[in-house]
Amino acid sequence: MKKLSSILAMGGLFVLSTNTVNAMATAATMLQDAPAEAEKGFTQVLKEMFIQGGASFMGIVLLCLILGLAVAIERIIYLNMATTNTTKLRQQVEDALASGGVEAAKEVCRNTKGPVASIYYQGLDRSGESIDSAEKAVVAYGGVQMGQLEKNVSWLSLFIAIAPMLGFMGTVIGMIQAFQKISAVGNLSASLIAGDIQVALLTTVFGLITAIILQIFYNYIIAKIDSIVNDMEDSSIVLIDMLVDHKK
Repeated sequence: MKKLSSILAMGGLFVLSTNTVNAMATAATMLQDAPAEAEKGFTQVLKEMFIQGGASFMGIVLLCLILGLAVAIERIIYLNMATTNTTKLRQQVEDALASGGVEAAKEVCRNTKGPVASIYYQGLDRSGESIDSAEKAVVAYGGVQMGQLEKNVSWLSLFIAIAPMLGFMGTVIGMIQAFQKISAVGNLSASLIAGDIQVALLTTVFGLITAIILQIFYNYIIAKIDSIVNDMEDSSIVLIDMLVDHKK
């Protein structure tokens, strides 16, 4: 239930962010054509603006948004599944060590999901050799688990960076076309280029919206990873202390 609530909350945040930013971006246009736009829904207005921006650049920006959201949702689900009650796990492992020894503690780790339990298992598995061997195993496997937590996050940061760049590129190309039209006609008329400039700016708006939405997810994921890594480091220190006390 906790994992489902987290996913639904992030989905609600996505919808809220999209509606808010797009409402701000389209406010000026809707005020200018109030009678006509009043008969249209928000989805219809958004669709028309997307088409006006041009399928070439707007389609690529939309692809960045879809792929970025797919990566973000996959990471959120994985990180929520990797989150465990470390305080409870430590107590269970400590009790198992005191009552049943290393094998009992390893059984507790096998029955618990998450990177902390996996690190505990590796440390306990090497505890028969020496404390140094157990500590090295914990450090090495901790690095492996960190790599698993950060998997595909670099793709999310790529989409955050490339979406506004594509929007700016579309705007620059649109402005070039507008000035070419001025050059061909030979006189400067606002009505002649207003439509082209508006269309060009739409690509920047959608690129920025995409980057803002993905940045919210990215910050949440990074904060979640940092929290899990801190738990892993604290738990590793506690495990070594428990093994030292157990060998006395």
